[in-house]
Amino acid sequence: MNATEQLLDCVMDLGQQMLVCGGEVHWIEESLCTILRTYGATQTDVFIITSSMVVTVHTADGNSYTQTRRISETASDFEKLHALNDCSRWICKDHPAPEAIRVKLHSITAQTKHYPLWLDFCCYGIIAGAFTLFFGGGFPEAGVSLIVGLLMRTSIWLCDRTISNKIFTKFVASLVATLVSLLALHLGFVSGVDKVMIGNIMTLIPGIGLTNALRDLFVGDSIAGLLRTIEACITALAIAGGFFAAVFITGGAGL
Repeated sequence: MNATEQLLDCVMDLGQQMLVCGGEVHWIEESLCTILRTYGATQTDVFIITSSMVVTVHTADGNSYTQTRRISETASDFEKLHALNDCSRWICKDHPAPEAIRVKLHSITAQTKHYPLWLDFCCYGIIAGAFTLFFGGGFPEAGVSLIVGLLMRTSIWLCDRTISNKIFTKFVASLVATLVSLLALHLGFVSGVDKVMIGNIMTLIPGIGLTNALRDLFVGDSIAGLLRTIEACITALAIAGGFFAAVFITGGAGL
């Protein structure tokens, strides 16, 4: 593997990590093109969508090199994304060797914070309770919403360990949240379930995904924008489907 291929491999690693962290497609394409041009590339062709990356670099000696990466899943890690953006600026400024770039990327991955699972569960419950208060619910509804949020996060954790399908996971989480809310109403803990359910459903809504989709569309990345829009819409339909499934199972009791 020559120097250009090593550089392209490092640049692909950088772009892949930025995309997995939830980076904007247009910004990632621009960053990769800028990095390759600073190393003397005469032409760069970068095509990125949410599930794939294809990069071709043309060198001054007339050779061209292409790499393709398959992106299986994405998340939202803006702290790591910020570090990767700084790394791309460092590469453009100092022109380090590919080995130094690999060391830098490895250090960024090693320094990424991994929050404990119990904290994730607590955040789901607290956020659900806070949204319930925000939308006009009382403290009894907020308390029930907190418990529902914990149970909903438990269902997400179980689905991720078994099926690992984001759409199905959101369906199951919405189903569990609605069923437990209706159970709390039946037991007399709350006088209505609307504030409890909306507080928990707000934690499932793909707000970041829809925002990134609109941002991609506005800058001209139509394919990536449409794919993210479709994914966000399907996720919203899965959340609604979980609610209607729960209503169908219980016969609409309490609604």
